[in-house]
Amino acid sequence: MAVHRLSLDDARRIAVHAQHLDVPRPTDLVETVERLTMLQIDPTAAIAPSADLVLWSRLGNSYRPEHLTKAVEHDRTLHETVAYIRPARDVPAVIAEWVGREFHPAIIEWLEANEQFRRDILARLTAEGPLLSRDIPDTSAVPWPSSGWTNNRNVTKMLESMARRGQIAVSGRKGRQRYWDLPERVYGDGFELPSHEEATRLRNERRLESLGIARATGPELPGEQAYVGDAGEPAEVEGVPGTWRVHAAYLGVPSTFTGRAALLSPFDQLIHNRVRAEQLWGYEYILEMYKPKEKRRWGYFALPILHHDRLVGKLDAQADRKARRLVVNAVHEDVPFTKRVRNDVDREIASLAEWLGLELVSP
Repeated sequence: MAVHRLSLDDARRIAVHAQHLDVPRPTDLVETVERLTMLQIDPTAAIAPSADLVLWSRLGNSYRPEHLTKAVEHDRTLHETVAYIRPARDVPAVIAEWVGREFHPAIIEWLEANEQFRRDILARLTAEGPLLSRDIPDTSAVPWPSSGWTNNRNVTKMLESMARRGQIAVSGRKGRQRYWDLPERVYGDGFELPSHEEATRLRNERRLESLGIARATGPELPGEQAYVGDAGEPAEVEGVPGTWRVHAAYLGVPSTFTGRAALLSPFDQLIHNRVRAEQLWGYEYILEMYKPKEKRRWGYFALPILHHDRLVGKLDAQADRKARRLVVNAVHEDVPFTKRVRNDVDREIASLAEWLGLELVSP
């Protein structure tokens, strides 16, 4: 197969388009998540929860968090898995891929020692589900092998392990707490897992559909991987060493691309793989919420700023909900903003404040 030769602009535009961050904006929530393949769940809400920020950056001010809750808990067109929200059609392959992984011997040993604990949970959910984790007794024989464990941690670790293997499922939420139930009550009848090999193929194809252009392999990352195996077609990007994989359906995008401004969650897939962001955009980003305040360069929960096919800066802002204000501490310019960029970014910040229902304030 011939190797596609892409300019850096081509590669960037393919990646932005694949992530639904160009013009026109998408209009359907479920179709958007289908394209993105997943929304990462993170409880931090310095501005808004990450999943909501990701959807707002695509759908605009028509998006409401209750729309996402409805899709997950009532329509079942989307499902919550451990740490992510995913399209219903992707869940079998996600579980099958997880089941086929190799696990640390200590984890396997803990699960084997607590087989009766697992059976107790299944029996209780069968009789009483859906249940919150706090309503499930800890009957573990061996505690979770980590420092600082609590009874609740034993229950949570077993529930998450079972959910990853498709033995139970998240059926909804009460605030930040999850309801757990049997998979057939959540996923429906006829839920079947593909083979591990088929799951890997499907997952690689879906990742590339979401990313547009990606590496075949690389260092394993925490959480969702950003590599696509042999999915798509080989490509080289001018000025960037190594071979990439590109989604063939997007090869015509660079010639028709129309960009816009967007404020991104720190967990947004466009920039979540920091190596890819550095290679394609020369963009440096570190989530600084875990750093002491005096060591932060960009802010506690700085939002990456996209302008057309460039990553141009970071927004340091915080939602003060008691005072009903969105406080903009700084707009960090990675490159000097032109008047057009400044106006576009300012409009997007104003749109964010309007969506949040907060007054926009700059110190």
